[in-house]
Amino acid sequence: MKFYFPVLSLIFIYFSSFAGVQDSVQIPQKLSIGITEAPPFIYSENGGYSGLSISSWELVNDKLNKDYEFKSYNSLTDLLNAIQNKEVDFSINPITVTDNRMKIMDFSQPYFISNTGIAKRKESHIWSYIGNILSWNFISAILILVGVIFIFGFLVWIFERKHNQEEFGNSPRGIMEGFWWSAVTMTTVGYGDKSPRTTGGRIIGFIWMFMAIIMISSLTAGIASSLTISTMNDEISSVQDLDKFEVTTVSNSSSQEFLELYNIESALVLSEEEGINAVLNKETSLFVYDVPMLKYKINERNLQDEVEVLEKTLKKDYYSYSFPKDSPLLKEINPTLVSILKTMEWNVLVEDYK
Repeated sequence: MKFYFPVLSLIFIYFSSFAGVQDSVQIPQKLSIGITEAPPFIYSENGGYSGLSISSWELVNDKLNKDYEFKSYNSLTDLLNAIQNKEVDFSINPITVTDNRMKIMDFSQPYFISNTGIAKRKESHIWSYIGNILSWNFISAILILVGVIFIFGFLVWIFERKHNQEEFGNSPRGIMEGFWWSAVTMTTVGYGDKSPRTTGGRIIGFIWMFMAIIMISSLTAGIASSLTISTMNDEISSVQDLDKFEVTTVSNSSSQEFLELYNIESALVLSEEEGINAVLNKETSLFVYDVPMLKYKINERNLQDEVEVLEKTLKKDYYSYSFPKDSPLLKEINPTLVSILKTMEWNVLVEDYK
């Protein structure tokens, strides 16, 4: 027994130290962090990278003190593939947590809450008014008004044509005199050049006076409504309303996944830059993507007078660091990230991006 005990002890120590080496190999000495430009969260500046996501990692790494390098990718699709295939250790890009993505990768605590929004081309109010005046809603309201005026004018003419010929006339031309009286009565102008004298004519006139008060108010409201500019915000009350428009979004983004969930057909582009260009060139009606990135690109290119982001949003987005499935780095980085999110320094940084 004295011989076996030291031998077994040496074997245990050997395998224990080997297992320790295996664990240390899992976390590399120099971290490879995958990124792709996503202003204002990640963008190139002075030969390096800046943005809120970069700032968040710098605060985290101040505590972790890790050696790292950024590995840049051309598109979100390439970056997601790189994470899934373990070409990088993790990514600090503002990647939205979704059910499908959680099946193929792991996520940290969300470090920013955003929204999926809609960008559209701005249109001139003058052309909108002209278009509404020429619309069927406006024309039909006018035709109804003219029709009602004509009916009461004709009824008065029926009673007055024989007994009040000097004012209404007995010929078909007198119908126009009745139309004139009906219009004047409805608008309460009261020229007094024509007035019914027969009992039947006065009864029709009495009824028309009261009906005109009600009808003129409702018809005026209808005409005003048809002239009012109808905005996209009014037309889009739910995600299903997007089906009425040509929609574009970024390939492999959470926006694409969201649109597919509701069976909304959409054209795909590789970046928000291409999506905004599609809106400008009238190749699409709506571009659906993350609100902070849409607003940043619009402001950066001074397109505020040409493109707008609608007030209504479609869903909330939670941006997190993303890791290959079962990465040991998640357990090391996540607690530090959580502690950073509670600091005043982080809250001050986030205010500039809201």
